[in-house]
Amino acid sequence: MFWAYLGSGIAVLMLLVVVFDVTQRTHTILHNFPIIGHFRYILERIGPELRQYIVTDNDEERPFTRDQRRWVYASAKRQNNRFGFGSDNEMERSSNYLIIKHDAFPPLIDPKHSIENDRGHDPFLLPAAKIMGLARGRRHAFRPESVVNISGMSFGALSGRAVEALNRGARLSGCMQTTGEGGISPYHLNGGDLVFQIGTGYFGCRDRAGRFSLDRLAETIEHAPVKAIEIKLSQGAKPGLGGILPGVKVNAEIARIRGVPQGQDCISPPGHSAFRSADELLDFIEAIGERTGLPVGIKSAVGKLSFWRDLADLMSDGPRGVDYIVIDGGEGGTGAAPLAFTDHVSLPLKIGLTRVFSTFAERSLDDRVVFIVSGKAGLPEAALMSFSLGADMVNVGREAMLAVGCIQSQRCHTGNCPTGVTTHKRWRTAGLDPSSKGVRTANYISTLRGELLALSRTCGQVHPALVGAGQLELVDGRFGARSLAEVFDYQADWGVPQNRRRDEIESLMRDAAPQAAGLADTDRPFPT
Repeated sequence: MFWAYLGSGIAVLMLLVVVFDVTQRTHTILHNFPIIGHFRYILERIGPELRQYIVTDNDEERPFTRDQRRWVYASAKRQNNRFGFGSDNEMERSSNYLIIKHDAFPPLIDPKHSIENDRGHDPFLLPAAKIMGLARGRRHAFRPESVVNISGMSFGALSGRAVEALNRGARLSGCMQTTGEGGISPYHLNGGDLVFQIGTGYFGCRDRAGRFSLDRLAETIEHAPVKAIEIKLSQGAKPGLGGILPGVKVNAEIARIRGVPQGQDCISPPGHSAFRSADELLDFIEAIGERTGLPVGIKSAVGKLSFWRDLADLMSDGPRGVDYIVIDGGEGGTGAAPLAFTDHVSLPLKIGLTRVFSTFAERSLDDRVVFIVSGKAGLPEAALMSFSLGADMVNVGREAMLAVGCIQSQRCHTGNCPTGVTTHKRWRTAGLDPSSKGVRTANYISTLRGELLALSRTCGQVHPALVGAGQLELVDGRFGARSLAEVFDYQADWGVPQNRRRDEIESLMRDAAPQAAGLADTDRPFPT
C-alpha cells in the first residue's frame, strides 16, 4: 500500500511539473521538453564544478588549473604536494613558458633548513629584504617578517568565518592580513597583524556624510594591530569601476561596521574624493603618515603610465613619497565585475610591474619603495618571477581562499558560495571552522615561503630578492628562449640589491630565527 501511495504521489507531482512547464512562457526549453528540460538547467548550474573533475586537463582550467589547486590544497592540509613521473606540460612548444636557470653550485645549508627535511617545510619566516617606511622616516617603520602576506578581502565580500580563518592563519604564520576596504571587523582581531585598507568609500574612516575623516581613521586603528595603511586606487578585477557589495550581503553587522544602511547595495565610487591628482595624493599620504606614524602605501592596477611618471617625478623633486606600492594584475579577481573589465581592463601583473618598476628605477627611486605584487602570484614559480622583476613581497588572495576551502565554483558574487567562504548564509558558513582553516592557511603560506626560498637557493641565492631577471627565461614556443631582462628591457642592476644591501640581506638570512610556532598537522592548531 505504501508503495502505491508513493508512486501515485510521484505521478501527481510529475504531472504538475509538466503542466507548469507547458504553460509557463519564460523558458522555451521547459515548454518544449517538460521535466527533461530541468536537467539542462541543473547541468548548466553545476557546470564549472563538473568541468574541474571530468572535462579539463591538469593545466587547462582557469583561473587556477587543477595542478595548481591540488598544490595549494595539499600544502594547506600538510599532505604530499609532490608530483611524480615528470611534467605533463609542453615546455618547448609553449609560448612564454617560464624556465628557472639553476646554479651548478647552490648555497650549502644545514639539512634541517631544507624543504626536503622530515617536516617537509623550511623553518624560516623569510623576512622582507627592505624596511617598510625607512626611506620616509616613519615613526613605526618595520621590516615585515614574511615576504608572503594576505591580500585585501573585506568582511562582507568574505564571510566572517573566512576572515577569521585568514587572520588566525596570519598569526600562526607570522604574516600580515590586509583588511580590504570594508573596515576592521571583530573577525580581523584574532591575533594577526593587519594592513588597514582605505578604499573610495572610506569605510571605517568616514564621517557621517561619507567623506574621509583622519580623526575617524586614527580612532579605528588605535586599538587594532595595524602595521601599515594601504590606499586602494583600484584593483585588478575591476579597475576604474569602483565596487559594489550587493544588498543581499549587507546584514546588520556589516552595515554597522561600514556605516551604511542594512540590506541596500553598498557602493564604492570609481575614484577618491579626498584627492584628484598625484600631487594631492602625496599630500594625503603625508597627512596620514604624520598622524599615525605608520608606513603608507598605495594599491593599484596599472593603466595609463602618466600617473606613475607624475608620481615618480614628484617623489624625485621633494620630500614626499609613498612607502610601498602594491601592483595588482589585471588577472586578479577576488571581486566580481563585468566580463569586459575582468578580461580587458588594466595590464597583466608582469607587464604592469615591469612598467611601474622601470619608471621608479630610471629615477633611482626603487630602493626607497617597497614593491608588492598581487594577482595569481601565490605559487612558488610565479612569486620568484615577480621577485626577479623587482618585487619585494607577494600578497595572496584567491590562493588563500583555496587554502580556506574555496573550490573555485565562481559563485562569489551570488551569495551562494558552496563552501561558506563568500556567503553569509548560516547553513553554508557553519561548516567553515576558523580554527582548522586557520591552520591550513598558515600551512599554505609557510609552504609557499619554503618553496620560494628553495627556488632562490637553486638559483644560487639565499633570498628571493637577490634573484635577478637574467636568471629566468621565457620559452617562445619555437625552440628559443629569452631572459626576463631581455624581454622587459631591464638594466643589469635593476631589482637586485648591490654591495652593502646584498651583505645586509645575506646577514639577515644567517641570523633569521626559526618560526616560533613551527608547522602543524591539519587536525590540531599550531602550538602557541
